[in-house]
Amino acid sequence: MSPKTMKLLAKPMLFGAALIWGTSFFIMKNALDVMPVFFLLAIRFTAGGLLLAAIAWKKWREFTPDYLWRGAVIAGFLFLAYAVQTFGLARTTPSKNAFLTSVYCVLVPFLTWAVVKRKPDRYNVAAALLCVTGVGLVSLTEELTINGGDLLTLLCAIFYASHIVAVAKLSLDKDITLLTVFQFAFAALYAWVCGACTETFPAAALTDPALLLPMLYLCFMATTVALLFQNVGMIWSDPASASVILSLESVFGVLSSVIFYGDPVTGRLLAGFALIFVAVVCSETKFSFLRNKKKIRTA
Repeated sequence: MSPKTMKLLAKPMLFGAALIWGTSFFIMKNALDVMPVFFLLAIRFTAGGLLLAAIAWKKWREFTPDYLWRGAVIAGFLFLAYAVQTFGLARTTPSKNAFLTSVYCVLVPFLTWAVVKRKPDRYNVAAALLCVTGVGLVSLTEELTINGGDLLTLLCAIFYASHIVAVAKLSLDKDITLLTVFQFAFAALYAWVCGACTETFPAAALTDPALLLPMLYLCFMATTVALLFQNVGMIWSDPASASVILSLESVFGVLSSVIFYGDPVTGRLLAGFALIFVAVVCSETKFSFLRNKKKIRTA
């Protein structure tokens, strides 16, 4: 396709990725009723990795042995993020899981500071304060306690942020699609090992026709297709608008959970969700899209 066509498709692809990931929360919640966490992730990463490996077959000529250790390290953070998030989802609502997971966007600048010594700016600090307030509204009870599911989800946000920093650090001069194949492969390996050690393989559940479509959606749409949409969309779109579109994942997560899963939503939850969403937009874009509009109007 021509560059002009790719630019036209970039934002719809990003929107599609956000929509797919947002709707995956309640689907994952339903799948957890019959599938143990590690085997669910093992099947998801294995299927996604095989499909992506087939799609990226031309990239294999660029393979070098260091793809293995780089993929293994990055996959460690990816596996921990997905595993902790999934355990958290089993103990909280899909809508809260969706928004609390998005906290990783706010954490990335601070972890980057720790790794490469690049200080966060005032927008990152403001986003952190907004985010903490939003998390308090979403998660804290009247007794100022937090349930286990929300706490695990916040922990998963730390691992997601660590994964992003690891990708930025270890993917230099490497093909990101090929590196992602090894991320999926090693994440699948970690999940299979953990599942074999701690869980019983759900053979009966896998023969249930009602589980087939959700698993196909999680394996192919929410893993491979959404990731490809994100990679292509980020390349052919400006970072500010791309970040805003991708942050809609949490909004879609709440909407789909309320509509299809029946999640209860209170005024306090909505206020917390709004603060977290503004925090993510602030951290990711520094509101550059507002300044650009102002410049256009005054020109």
